[in-house]
Amino acid sequence: MSIIISEKTQETSSGTAKMVELKHMRTMKAADGSEVEVVDFVDVRDLDSAITETENRKQNLEAELSKVNQQLTDLQAIKDAE
Repeated sequence: MSIIISEKTQETSSGTAKMVELKHMRTMKAADGSEVEVVDFVDVRDLDSAITETENRKQNLEAELSKVNQQLTDLQAIKDAE
């Protein structure tokens, strides 16, 4: 699933807030059998919270990758011991 990010501006009582629109896309098969990308859902949020959430997601993915790398190392060690 891909995400298309575009900048938005929104007028608030305290001024102009920077917002982003996140279009979450997914691939589907059309009636003719070809693959097409469609918008799954749209999320509009302020830029700072989008950055914070993305940084947190990156940290979680890096931690998960570390676990997978360790598992792969352990499996390779078992294979090499044969």
